[in-house]
Amino acid sequence: MKNFKLFALATLAVMLFASCSSVRVIADYDQRADFRTYRTFAYYKTGIDRAQISDLDKKRILRAIDNEMVNRGFTKSQQPDILISIFTKEREQVDVYNNNWGWGWGWGWGGFYNPWLWGPGWGWGGSNVSTRTEGSLYIDFIDARSKELVWQGRGVGTLNNIKNIEKKEKRIKEFVSEILEEYPPENRIAAN
Repeated sequence: MKNFKLFALATLAVMLFASCSSVRVIADYDQRADFRTYRTFAYYKTGIDRAQISDLDKKRILRAIDNEMVNRGFTKSQQPDILISIFTKEREQVDVYNNNWGWGWGWGWGGFYNPWLWGPGWGWGGSNVSTRTEGSLYIDFIDARSKELVWQGRGVGTLNNIKNIEKKEKRIKEFVSEILEEYPPENRIAAN
């Protein structure tokens, strides 16, 4: 029984760690766009201004995008090939966990032998309810000449209320990196 409890706790810890750190990414793109021609970028101010997050988080996201784009060989320019915009969404998730394998001690009514008795006793089971914030970060690439969306990446993951600024920066960098890992669409470049 002791080994089972240790195994269950270790499994739960791994599941919680994995669910907190993973970012699910979905990307879409215009099949007619020639992604090889995009070498310079700038931000689409109108889109950035509409993002409903704090200005500090906007700065963090834009710095992370800057780093990713420069590391990929792109150059920031006043006359860019692509414009980058962001927007965000968030929603509260409610998780209910049934803990039917645990035992505990407490006060309550009766039991099997005397249901009318009030007092201390042993019991099992119960449920835990927790809430978490799940956020989506969208990164849009817009052709600067045609002003048409050519690529969109969306990252969805848990955004726990991170009070530690370094952890918050790290989580934002993780979101941006995971999303931009899908750019450019490899199959489109290989086809040309």
